[in-house]
Amino acid sequence: MTRARSGVTKHRRHKKVLDAAKGYQHSSHRQYKWAKEALIHAWSHAYRDRRKRKRDFRSLWIIRIGAASRQNGMTYSQLMHGLKLAEVDLDRKVLADLAVKEPEAFAELVSVARQHLGG
Repeated sequence: MTRARSGVTKHRRHKKVLDAAKGYQHSSHRQYKWAKEALIHAWSHAYRDRRKRKRDFRSLWIIRIGAASRQNGMTYSQLMHGLKLAEVDLDRKVLADLAVKEPEAFAELVSVARQHLGG
């Protein structure tokens, strides 16, 4: 009986890896060994950064809210505490959007927070 070799299977596996590494530079898109190595790193970075993206956006929103609240004479922490006391349930994404696109509405929210802080 003849020996079965994994030629077709190996070719398919290599083709799948090289197709996934399409667009990479140098040997990383031509040679299986380096393409596989590059994909391992790329997929690990992608996995990590899908989680990091959520942290990055939250910090961006906090920076924007803080800058807009300082323009209205209040710190970020005072604003958030005042909004919590006023039972205004807007998340940071919406507050940052208001701060950038509608500063008048954001100024109204700052005044509401200031009233509930007692100042």
